[in-house]
Amino acid sequence: MSGYLHGPQRRGARRGFTLVEAIVAIAILGIIGAIVAVFIKAPVQGYADSVARAEASDEADLALRRMAREIRLALPNSVRVNGDGSAIEFLLTKTGGRYLATEDGATSGKPLDFVDAKKRDFTIVGGLQAPVAAGDYVVVYNLGPGMAPADAYGFNTPDRNIARVLEAAAAGAAELKLVDNPFARNDAMPSPGSRFHVVGTPVTFRCEAKGGRLVLTRYAGYEIRANIGDPMSGTPSAAVLARRLASCGSLFNYGIGEDVELRRSALVLLALELQLPGAAGATDGRVRLVHQVHVDNTP
Repeated sequence: MSGYLHGPQRRGARRGFTLVEAIVAIAILGIIGAIVAVFIKAPVQGYADSVARAEASDEADLALRRMAREIRLALPNSVRVNGDGSAIEFLLTKTGGRYLATEDGATSGKPLDFVDAKKRDFTIVGGLQAPVAAGDYVVVYNLGPGMAPADAYGFNTPDRNIARVLEAAAAGAAELKLVDNPFARNDAMPSPGSRFHVVGTPVTFRCEAKGGRLVLTRYAGYEIRANIGDPMSGTPSAAVLARRLASCGSLFNYGIGEDVELRRSALVLLALELQLPGAAGATDGRVRLVHQVHVDNTP
């Protein structure tokens, strides 16, 4: 007997989908796919938005913590903010201590002299707590901007309360040598507690436009300048802390306008707002974190 099929049986075994059946199947699959997409789109979009918001929140939180950590180390009364709140500057403290004063009546050591400008060395009571580099600054009784001669930002003026360190000193050193002695003046203001601070560098956090977007940049390693808007001289270093900022206004507040209570309470207000990817400026596509930093303004 032959194993091959003949006639109608053979034709029926080879029969496939017709064009109409294929079109109907494609249409049904399209309808099912559209229905599924409607139900899946919202959860997928929600997940993408959550991821973008979490990334922006982490970026803003990290930048705020970095700024807060350094602002707490600011020289007393050295924090200052520009007019629109887009930049903050302060003098970063490295260490400090108590200088030997004439009133102590010590029979040995070198008191910090507030009379004779030729005496540029002084004894540190208890020794240095941290190393000091040549070129650092020694500040005595800083009262802040506009309070000359007790304003450390007046380093480039004769009427000042800040001097540059001449020689490096290791931790535990009992003496500091200065390039000059600006404290020996008739209007000098000694510290009531005989305290001094050592400042390493000014630091500025500033919101600015770079590459078509707003970024938060940290500047350091430049010379002390009289005003926050003056150019940075020397060799400043720059590091971007946050990208995609939504705006630069009111990023920092330390007694601007009517918020004088912030300065009286020694509180620096940081308000960082980041734009989410693809939000195109919409207010609901932003992440805003606010942080308060308490600074020590006891000179």
